[in-house]
Amino acid sequence: MLDFLPANLRLLCSHYRSVAEVCRKLRINRGQFNKYLCGNSVPTAFNLKRICDFFGVEEFEIGLPTEQFVTLIGVKARRVGPSREVSAPERIFEHLRQQSSSKLKAHTGYYFEYYHAMTDPGSIICALVHIYQEGQNFVYERDERLQIVGMEGEYERYRYVGVAYYLQDRLFLIDYESLTSNEISQTILIPSFKSCITRLNGLKMGVSAADHRNPACSRVVWEYLGQEINRINAYRKVRLYSMDDPVIDDDLRGRLAQTNVVDGLFVIA
Repeated sequence: MLDFLPANLRLLCSHYRSVAEVCRKLRINRGQFNKYLCGNSVPTAFNLKRICDFFGVEEFEIGLPTEQFVTLIGVKARRVGPSREVSAPERIFEHLRQQSSSKLKAHTGYYFEYYHAMTDPGSIICALVHIYQEGQNFVYERDERLQIVGMEGEYERYRYVGVAYYLQDRLFLIDYESLTSNEISQTILIPSFKSCITRLNGLKMGVSAADHRNPACSRVVWEYLGQEINRINAYRKVRLYSMDDPVIDDDLRGRLAQTNVVDGLFVIA
């Protein structure tokens, strides 16, 4: 792969205004991406999948001899030309995008998300969310970590990717777990009508990641962090907390307190 990846990657990047734009959309460090372009480094399996998904190619294709790859890209481009029939899912999401209000732009940025852990009743999970605009769509990433039982300092990582809409004064966010693709969750938030966003209230619906996979619903609070943050420092806070942990302040505790647990299923009071 190292023989042909750099040239093929440069070819794919040439369809964008700049390498910086590609890195920004991929959420990959520019310095690391330059190593891929120069042939000094090969992407990890995780980053390679992200890159291939972004450009619409298969992982084995990007390592093909460049002349063969150029032909392949040309065939793919013709297949997705203007004459291609639009699928039903595409029509649905395009309709929602057109109906979504531009007010959503005011809510882009980074947030801490707090909600009752569906796998550990009595605990609060803190996740890191980033909403941003990509072309005409508003998309987001949500990162969670759950400590592995019996293994101090070891965590299971969950990464969700999704799309956001602003419909009739409500924020609707739909995502799936991108590492396993075994669940879909939905969050509905009441937007902030103040000039300064602080915390947003709402509901989260999904399933427990435990073996029993119980459907669950919890109160959720999003705490606005800003348009740009220190992601490393913010990620250190991503984990489970007990309800009486000082990190869960009185305001958060009050916003989340209206959720009861019945037989493992969260029921909104």
